[in-house]
Amino acid sequence: MRQRRTIPDSDWRDGFLFVGNQLALHFLNTRPVQNGEPTELLSDFSALLRWFQAAGLLSPRQMTSLQRQSGESATARRTLDAIRQFREKLRKEVLAWEGGADVHRATEEKLNRLMAAHPMLSKVQATGNVRSMELWFEPRQPEDLFAPLAQSAAKLFAEADRNRVRQCGHCVLHFFDTSKKGTRRWCSMQLCGNRLKVAAYAARQRPNANE
Repeated sequence: MRQRRTIPDSDWRDGFLFVGNQLALHFLNTRPVQNGEPTELLSDFSALLRWFQAAGLLSPRQMTSLQRQSGESATARRTLDAIRQFREKLRKEVLAWEGGADVHRATEEKLNRLMAAHPMLSKVQATGNVRSMELWFEPRQPEDLFAPLAQSAAKLFAEADRNRVRQCGHCVLHFFDTSKKGTRRWCSMQLCGNRLKVAAYAARQRPNANE
């Protein structure tokens, strides 16, 4: 019987994958393939809120407030559908961009509209005597959840080295390669890296097999 392949627990955070090293890529990875089938991790509005909390974008208070205010509403369902549609359009754009294509003007305009309607805000964050600027947002309605998604997608296209943004060679997950050489081809060591290393080792041994 063929062994069923699952994703290791160490690559999950509260039921969601975080192997992308960049928020927009984490977002793309909310629809991974498990056991050969696409799996929708943003199954309902509650799951969407849990992903935002797991990503560090919502506090428990904000999550509870949005759930109580909008959890079962038509607005919440429409927002969930719109966010999932945005994710799939973004996926196509990222795949083309990784391959060397320019970002379509329509995508840029869409991101600009979303950022204008749902902007991220800035505040001074102090850690001891060190101060830095930090982005934040206050979600007052479900649609405001677009704020960090649009901002991170725009930041990806505008600032990331596309040569380090890629889809894993062995699964559908996307990641930003933070390794020193920038030549990594697997999403995570636990999920695909170990298998690649084992396969490479086996390939190196084959020339000696007949000696």
